[in-house]
Amino acid sequence: MSTPEPRPPGAVRVVHAADVHLDSPLRGLRRLGDDAVAQTLRVATRGALERLVALCVDSGADALVLAGDLYDGTWHDYATGRFFTRQVQRLDDEGVRVFLVSGNHDAESQITHSLTLPGNVHRFSVDGPETVVDEHLGLAVHGQGYRTRAVSSNLAAGYPGRVPGVANVGLLHATVDGSQGEHERYAPCSVADLTALGYEYVALGHVHAREVLATGATTIAYSGNLQGRHPRETGAKGAHVVDLVPGQEARVAFHALDVARWESLAVDVTGAADVAEVAGALHREMLAAREAAGDRPVVVRARLHGPTAAAAALADTERLRQEAEQAAEAAGVVLEKVESRARPPRAGGGDDPELLEAVRRAAQAMAGDPALTQHVRGVRNDVGRLLKEADLLDLGDPRALRALAERAAEDLTTRLAGGR
Repeated sequence: MSTPEPRPPGAVRVVHAADVHLDSPLRGLRRLGDDAVAQTLRVATRGALERLVALCVDSGADALVLAGDLYDGTWHDYATGRFFTRQVQRLDDEGVRVFLVSGNHDAESQITHSLTLPGNVHRFSVDGPETVVDEHLGLAVHGQGYRTRAVSSNLAAGYPGRVPGVANVGLLHATVDGSQGEHERYAPCSVADLTALGYEYVALGHVHAREVLATGATTIAYSGNLQGRHPRETGAKGAHVVDLVPGQEARVAFHALDVARWESLAVDVTGAADVAEVAGALHREMLAAREAAGDRPVVVRARLHGPTAAAAALADTERLRQEAEQAAEAAGVVLEKVESRARPPRAGGGDDPELLEAVRRAAQAMAGDPALTQHVRGVRNDVGRLLKEADLLDLGDPRALRALAERAAEDLTTRLAGGR
């Protein structure tokens, strides 16, 4: 965790975090061969929250704003709530205020437990937007939480204008038009809706990718989640330290707080003469990911691509797995998954183009076959839930089934092209 810069004269310092999903069950752990890393990941959301609290204290923050989804739905037991209470009590002891809104995962209708929180914590109403002004800090925070999980209305449209003479922060769990990735459209709004409020900073939650949507008179930003929870939530995760002076552009600095890191590597093996060269390229990419993560455990999902004479050998999934695990061990990372999309270098893709084309047509027909879909539904009842929880395959997604059939065709044609 890097050391925050000194704050500008007259600035109020706010730490912005979102989507903690405290005690959320992480997916993809069953494929890890390293039990110690798997255990680290199981408690990673707690470790990330502890690091967030430490950042607030070490940076001399005046306030922490949490933009929704503190929890991942109702608690399995009160231990989750007690852990959060202990963390915000430390902030209370240090004189740090905490402002939070509920999101779709911790909406009022989703959380069936509650515990008394310290006096420094303000949870915003779910009935409408409200404003809390701290004259001593020179800070106004505006927010509204979710009463129910699915909020389809534009909550930002009801937020009040800025309070003059103090720094203004809007706190909102929402989908803003143009934000990254695929996610449910809750409390949808636009950048124009938010800039019209005139706040110095709008602290967003819901989208797990860190992104700054606007700067200038109004800075609008997603801090992303604190800890990647599955292989698709890759890269550094953390929070924003925001320095605010009324009427001036916010100064925003990101601080990584994740306990362990997921990385997705696209490894170009173009021109590799054999599997040894492929393994070398994979090792180099893994080593770079390891160095970028500092002292954190790194879990890697790797995909090989490009034309190579080793394509047919890489279609042997067991050999590929063993080679990749060996490279991962040497680089000091943990392998979650590896797949090869490498192809033979020959232009025709094999000695019998008619045979290869027949394989491709068969795969396309299989992907669109209603009988296959019906058969898969039967399988779904037995193993579909386990496959989805392990982040392996969603048998209920037609796109996933088509991709599976196409992948099988690619593997077969690669083997045929390599004389296997």
